[in-house]
Amino acid sequence: MIIARLWLFLVFISHVVPAQAEAPNLGYTDTPILPGTKWRVHDGSRPAPNLVTPGHKFSEYAKAPEDALILFDGKNLSNWRDESGKKANWAISGDFMEVTRSGSIETKQHFQDFQLHLEFASPEKVLGNSQGRGNSGVIIFGKFEIQILDSYDNPTYPDGQTGALYGQLPPLVNASRQPGKWQTYDIIFEAPRVNSKGELVKKANVTLLHNGILLHHRQEFIGTVQHRGVGTYQPPIPTKGPIKLQDHGNPVRFRNIWIRPLDSYDK
Repeated sequence: MIIARLWLFLVFISHVVPAQAEAPNLGYTDTPILPGTKWRVHDGSRPAPNLVTPGHKFSEYAKAPEDALILFDGKNLSNWRDESGKKANWAISGDFMEVTRSGSIETKQHFQDFQLHLEFASPEKVLGNSQGRGNSGVIIFGKFEIQILDSYDNPTYPDGQTGALYGQLPPLVNASRQPGKWQTYDIIFEAPRVNSKGELVKKANVTLLHNGILLHHRQEFIGTVQHRGVGTYQPPIPTKGPIKLQDHGNPVRFRNIWIRPLDSYDK
């Protein structure tokens, strides 16, 4: 009888005691060293950026300027397609769209240099940790990634947190808001340039404000994005391309997206 009761007790606690949470991915020790630094790609020992609490508002619901192309206004996905070229089918609710685990989406139109505004929110209910929490990204030309992650009280490798040039450079600071709160990215991007032979003459660079706080200023991309590898510029080097929003399996939301293609001063 005692053995039977013990067996029933063990069966009971196996159902009511939750499984141990998966350990967060805080980095790697077997990846290559990033050029000009002492840090590895996705190095967990790299210093985490300091926390800075952003102001209450910055560019939330900023109206598109007269010369901007509205990429998403909450009504439809007519300016977007999936990676195979078919109709984008992320969910639309209210004035936002949400990742639906149907694949990444990208703009139908291609751009070169631009000013981009977008707003995003990680899930209010926190599930997972590190790279498994509110993960998405703005992947310019499908090659140069600005990371989106729920980086509010969520340790991870610094070159993979929100605002990082993924796998290359952490942001100057961590300006993340709480899960579920709307946040803004204001991005100035300059595309790489090549000569008549297709050889690189100027690297891509980016200026990024997150919730009104500067994270990067004309910071060069080492190369195109790679997980666990050093980015490079391999021919053919893209000088134009679409803006991709990444489906990384988390229901991240996006709203109020517009873009201004940039010309030269004397054009």
